[in-house]
Amino acid sequence: MTEISAFEDYGRDRSRDQSGDYSRSRNSTDHSTAHDRDDGDDRARQWLTLTGRKRVLVIVHTVTYGKRLRDVVSLLEADFRVQVLFTAPPHEFGDGVAQFLQGLGSAVLPWDEAVRMDFDLALTAGPRRVEEVRAPVITLPHGANYLKRVVDARAGAPGSYVFGLGRPDLVPGGGALPAAVVVPHRDDLRALARSCPEALPAAVVVGDPAHDRIVASLPLRETYRRALGLRNGQKLIAVTSTWGPRSLFARIEMLLPLLSGEITRNGEHRMALLVHPNVWAAHGAWQVRAWLAWCEHLGVGLVPPEADWRAVLIIGDHGSVTLYGTLTGAPILLAAAPEQEINPDSPAAALAVTAPALSAAHPLSEQLSYAAAEYRREDYAPIAARITSEPGGFNRNMRRLLYRTLGLGQPAHEPVTRPLPAPDPLPVPVPPGPLDSGDVEVPTYRAPLG
Repeated sequence: MTEISAFEDYGRDRSRDQSGDYSRSRNSTDHSTAHDRDDGDDRARQWLTLTGRKRVLVIVHTVTYGKRLRDVVSLLEADFRVQVLFTAPPHEFGDGVAQFLQGLGSAVLPWDEAVRMDFDLALTAGPRRVEEVRAPVITLPHGANYLKRVVDARAGAPGSYVFGLGRPDLVPGGGALPAAVVVPHRDDLRALARSCPEALPAAVVVGDPAHDRIVASLPLRETYRRALGLRNGQKLIAVTSTWGPRSLFARIEMLLPLLSGEITRNGEHRMALLVHPNVWAAHGAWQVRAWLAWCEHLGVGLVPPEADWRAVLIIGDHGSVTLYGTLTGAPILLAAAPEQEINPDSPAAALAVTAPALSAAHPLSEQLSYAAAEYRREDYAPIAARITSEPGGFNRNMRRLLYRTLGLGQPAHEPVTRPLPAPDPLPVPVPPGPLDSGDVEVPTYRAPLG
């Protein structure tokens, strides 16, 4: 993670010089570069090797948002006409963002500097304080489709709306509309028309990057199984959880003994637990690892959420990872599907009435056998098809939108959807022993970052 002093000096210079034009709206299409408009251009250039580039600001509120935006900015790779910068606004779930950006090796601007500068494009997967940014803004969903319903009981609030498509998300503070509102499926336009009809002209049906990468990775299933250390015939169960009091993780203390004890004893199954980054951010990484410290004795891997395509059985809730599991042909058991939190028009609502529900009253092995016996791929195909109406088209469509907004011609090559690299092996079960309360560790294995 690199703090570039030239950009910081430039931001301070502009904050003192109020003669510049700061009236650009979020959907401005002025195609001169940000540097061309800057009175402080000489100061900004004195430290840079490549100058006069189009500047793109990537707004990373949380690790979840950052993972989605990483797929987007990869479409700007190898283009010397573009300089990409990152920033992290204050956010309740912002813990881990600094480490995430450091892992990318990205140039990072402090938020208070970023909002005093002009950019040619800004990308965001969340609405918080985006109205402060001086750039045409493209908004994206941060997970599979627009799944979550928000109920706002405040006086004068719109009541219930779909998170990411409501007026509070698209015009926060009553500001200007985004330059583009990215939706993965054409059916999402109906929800947008109900909740924020003025944003319809800005809507662009682009597709879903995670969908496309999962599909591209499916032929490599055996490669991933070998990397995980699975034996022939051994099955991997992915236990996935979103965040919040109605999530699977909110019941984890009762569920995991049921899930892990019976299954991992017989050696026929291995288990991986995928916990939403917001759980880690809100409770702290130490606390999550402390709660799950006994997992290593059972050989349960604690993994990031993008590992869903490696499972042959999925136990999940109403989060994105469970929905992406419909692409894999893996039988699904639902441990939680709260109706009040699910967008009724989303594929998550359809999944909630299709997949069998996990019960604590019956042995897990019997429930897994039932789910596998009753699974019919044709029942889940319409749900998977609702994730995107542009299967395989995200990179092509998104790159076209990026370069059109920047006022540049696209590179003369087809954008490639890369399969995910192989993960590290799952931990090997170890005999139980006393835990050292001062040094709690649970092995985690590397998720694909490519």
